[in-house]
Amino acid sequence: MPVGYSEFEFDLPGALRTELIHQFDSVDAGLLLPEVVREVADVQGVYQLFHGDELVYVGKTDAEAGLRTRLMRHAKKILHRPTLTGSVRFKAIRIMVFTAMDLETQLIKHYKAVHGSVLWNGSGFGANDPGRKREKTNRRPEGFDDSHPINIDIVGEFVAPGETTVDAAVFALKLSLPYTLRYETLRDARGRAMRTQPHLEMRVAVVEIPPPPQTVRDLMGVIQRALGPNWQATVFASHLILYKESETYDYGTII
Repeated sequence: MPVGYSEFEFDLPGALRTELIHQFDSVDAGLLLPEVVREVADVQGVYQLFHGDELVYVGKTDAEAGLRTRLMRHAKKILHRPTLTGSVRFKAIRIMVFTAMDLETQLIKHYKAVHGSVLWNGSGFGANDPGRKREKTNRRPEGFDDSHPINIDIVGEFVAPGETTVDAAVFALKLSLPYTLRYETLRDARGRAMRTQPHLEMRVAVVEIPPPPQTVRDLMGVIQRALGPNWQATVFASHLILYKESETYDYGTII
């Protein structure tokens, strides 16, 4: 190296990670509830989730799906799971300039080294609908859903009472639930499900929705009876399905 010349490499991700760790330590955690999360800015950043006092998840967001959007998704996911009621909190930090892309991995690595694990990362917590393939292969539910299954016996008002078609009732129920309700649809020429086209029998069958108090179990029973004996509703740890079938699933319970 010639006299008068040197090289300098600034570890920007490492410096950001160190500052973020200090910032997280200085922030009080808030309850992961929809009414609380609505007040969070929908901006890029990083966040933590705690179950009780245990750090269980570290995540990131970008400008397209900001902190409010991501935290709201998580807040809804933990609803109707009795083991999590009132016990999940969050911390969220907006990153004003630098992308959070590389920081998530660094933060997870740091907290795993400190705590031994970050339980919900890699457990299926942030996963989407597992789809028919997993149901048909009878795969065991992943860690998060296995430990914190949904409860279809929670009392509420999920669908407006009165006479309606089955497809309208199922669609209204789907919108009101914090977990996936998937149902039989028409298929295109390639055999692919047409998500916006319910099965014809669902369109013509009429159901009388009882007044509240309602449970999802009771509503699915009423809907299934309106469709007839060839239809089956099945609940899994993570979601609910309604299909024209007679199937036995290792990890699903027929309603």
